[in-house]
Amino acid sequence: MTDFDPATFANTDPKEFAQLVKSTPDAKIAEVMSGDLRGKILSEVFNRMPSLFRADRAGATNAVIHWNITGRPDGGTDTYEVVIENGTCTVNEGATRDPKLSLTMGPVEFLKIVSGGANPVMMFMTGKLKAKGDLGLAANIANLFDIPKG
Repeated sequence: MTDFDPATFANTDPKEFAQLVKSTPDAKIAEVMSGDLRGKILSEVFNRMPSLFRADRAGATNAVIHWNITGRPDGGTDTYEVVIENGTCTVNEGATRDPKLSLTMGPVEFLKIVSGGANPVMMFMTGKLKAKGDLGLAANIANLFDIPKG
């Protein structure tokens, strides 16, 4: 699979998805993520998070994390809430609880982070990723998930 085809995204495993993101030009990802398939792609990524969660690495971590992905076609932002507590990870569309950490980024940066194709610390330092709240948690969040490498 060499072309970013969102229609087949739901059928790709995390490693294939990571390879797909890595091999697709940013402009093409941005184009797809500003269209009708954005919601489906975001839902699919967030629905996979609980299965990629590593409870053995989380220890006593209890946190509410808001992921804010900017660049919606209407100019808005999509927010997903990831709750890590008691060794489990759950995801809600929208925000219902006060976050310990709030992350804000564009859709291209988001897909690169969740597919292991970007360094979140570098993105933070260059302003492509904004973090508010527990920055220690932000620096460690990737360790809590099995992020596939493309």
